[in-house]
Amino acid sequence: MEQKVSKGNVGTNLTEGPILKGLIVFALPIVLTNLVQQLYSLVDVIAIGQFVGSIGTVGVNTGGEVADMLSPVAMGFSAAGQIYIAQLFGAKEEQKVKKTVGTLLTFMLGLSVILGLGAILLSQQILQLLNCPEEALQAATVYLIITAAGTPFVFGYNAVCGILRGMGESKWPLYFILVAAGVNIVFDVILVAVFQMGAAGTAIATVASQFGSFAAAFAFMWSKRERFDFELKLSYFKIDMDILKVLIRLGIPQVTRSLLVRVGMLWVNASANSYGLVVSATNSVGNKLQKFLEVFIQGIDTASASMVGQNLGAKKVERAGKTTLCTAASAVVCAAASAALCLLFPHQIFALLTTDEEVIALGATFLRIFCIHFFASAITGSFQAMVTGCGFVELGFVLGTLDGVICKIGLGLLFMNVFQMGYIGLWWGVACSRILPGCICIGYYISGKWKTRKLLTEK
Repeated sequence: MEQKVSKGNVGTNLTEGPILKGLIVFALPIVLTNLVQQLYSLVDVIAIGQFVGSIGTVGVNTGGEVADMLSPVAMGFSAAGQIYIAQLFGAKEEQKVKKTVGTLLTFMLGLSVILGLGAILLSQQILQLLNCPEEALQAATVYLIITAAGTPFVFGYNAVCGILRGMGESKWPLYFILVAAGVNIVFDVILVAVFQMGAAGTAIATVASQFGSFAAAFAFMWSKRERFDFELKLSYFKIDMDILKVLIRLGIPQVTRSLLVRVGMLWVNASANSYGLVVSATNSVGNKLQKFLEVFIQGIDTASASMVGQNLGAKKVERAGKTTLCTAASAVVCAAASAALCLLFPHQIFALLTTDEEVIALGATFLRIFCIHFFASAITGSFQAMVTGCGFVELGFVLGTLDGVICKIGLGLLFMNVFQMGYIGLWWGVACSRILPGCICIGYYISGKWKTRKLLTEK
C-alpha cells in the first residue's frame, strides 16, 4: 500500500503497492491539472473568438507563441528537478532533496526574469519571423508583451509543481491550477466580454491567473516550510553548484527537446499563416483542441516519469519496467477515446471554439488527420517516460531533435511539396512526426540497457 512521508505530510512512496492502481491514483490529479490548464486556455480562445473574431484569434495565437516557447523552458527544468528529486526521494536522501528544492527555485526564478525581458525587447522581430498577418499584428504585439511580463509566475509555479511531483505529491498542483482557472475566467468575463479589451484583456487575464497559481504554490511552500526548511531569507535562495550541475545536465536536453518541438510548431504555424486567414484560424483552433485532447496522455506520462524515477532510486528495477507497460496501456486507451470523439463529432468539437463556418468545415479535416497523432503520442510518451525517469539525457536530446525538427519539418515539407498536398500535407506531417521517436524509445526499452544505467543519485 502507499505510504505517506510522515514529516510535514508531503509526498507519496510510489515504490510499493499495485502498480496500475498506484499509477492511476497518482496520475489522476496531474491529468485534472492539465485538463483545467487547457480549459482555462480555451476560455481565452472562446472569449476572443466570440467577442473579437478570427483576427483576435490569430493575434492571440501568434502573440502567444512566445509564451509557448518560454513555457517549455520552465517545464523542462521543472521536469529535471522532478526526476532528480524522485530518485533522491526513492533513495531516501532527504537532506539532498531540501538542497535541491532551494537550488531549483533560485535558478528558475532568476532565469525567468532574463527570458521575460528578452521577449519584451525583441517582440517585433519575433512577430515578423512568425509571419503574423498584418491585420492581427497589433493584437499579437499587445498579447506578447503583457504575457511575457508574467514569465516569473510561470517559472515559479512550475518549479514548485516539479518539486512536489518528484516527491509523489500530485494533488496540490491541481489546487493551484484551480485558483488560476477561477481568476482567468473572472478576468476574461470582465475585461473581454464586458469592457471589450480584446487581446489585451485576454493577456491581462492570463497573467493574473499565472500570479494566482504562483501565489497559491508559494503559500503551500510556506505552510509546509518545515518539510523543505523553507525561509524567506536570502540565505535560503542560494545555489548548490553540484546540484545545479545535475539539474542543468538533466534539464538542458529536456528544454532542448521541448524547444525543438516548439520550433517545429512555429514553422508549422508560420507555414499555415501563409495560406491565409481561414487556414491560419483553423490551425490556431486545432492546436488548442489537440493539446486539450492529449492532456490525459501527457498526465499519465508525467506521473510515470516520477514513478519510474522513484523505483529506480529505490533499486526496484523490475517494478520500474512494469510501470512503463502499464503507462503504455493506459495512454492507448486515452488515445482511442480522443480519436473516437474526433471521428464522430469533428464539426461539433470545432464549433465550440469558433463561429466561422469555413473554419469549422476545415477543422473537421484537421481533427481526423490528427487521430494518428493521438496514438503516436500515447506510445512515444509512455516509453519516453522511462528514458526521462532513468535520466538518459543524451537519448532525450536525440528524440527532441527527431520529433521537433527532422520529422515534423521534414515530413511537413515532404507532404506539402513532394506530394503537393499543400496545408493538408502540413498537418499530415505533424500528425506522423512522433512515430520514429516512438520506435526508438521502444527499442531502448526492449534492449534492457536502462536496467543497468547509472542513476543521477550515484554521480
